[in-house]
Amino acid sequence: MARQKKTTYRSAWLSLLWLLIIPILNTFYGILNRAGNHVFNLEIIIDQWIPFTPIFIIPYILWYPFITGILALLAFKNRVTYFQTLIALCTGLIISYIFFALFQSTVQRPDIGNETGLIYRLVDVVYRTDQPYNCFPSIHVLTSYLILRGSRVFNKIIWTVTAFTSILIIISTVFVKQHVVVDIVGGILIGELCFYLAGALVMLKRKRKQASVLERGSRMFL
Repeated sequence: MARQKKTTYRSAWLSLLWLLIIPILNTFYGILNRAGNHVFNLEIIIDQWIPFTPIFIIPYILWYPFITGILALLAFKNRVTYFQTLIALCTGLIISYIFFALFQSTVQRPDIGNETGLIYRLVDVVYRTDQPYNCFPSIHVLTSYLILRGSRVFNKIIWTVTAFTSILIIISTVFVKQHVVVDIVGGILIGELCFYLAGALVMLKRKRKQASVLERGSRMFL
């Protein structure tokens, strides 16, 4: 039993190496984060009703450690769900980059030049490091939604905290004026599609593996 548990933990640690795919894919974000020949504004009337609320920059920034941390927990909790979520996330990033290249969109940001305080300083850091492009679909929304879907394997407390944080990050994207409502809708729809397809792919691979094991077992008795 102890040996099996040790092997399981070792496999979980090794599976974390696949997370390195994410920063590799993210290099394309920086390349595409600039105005193209045609830049679209997807703002609708609802976006005009949403006030700029700088305090939401906190959950927006927490997105970075949150995604990595939950994916790591998934690797140790349920590797099938971990790989489904990771495959869906990477696929979603690729789809997003295709949109950024072919359908570049932008967002109108507020002028915070004369504002002071820590919160506004954090907003300024985000605005300076991330150009107002690469908006549709929102990667913050896409990845947070996938974490929400994958974290259902956790117990009720962890699931509740994870779901609450995911939703908070999703709505923060429009309150700090990094995205518009259409970007949220696009991120969720693409996330759901990728999660479904990744699940089908993982299940297909598991069935093939089980069939291969059964086939080898039957040959032993021939």
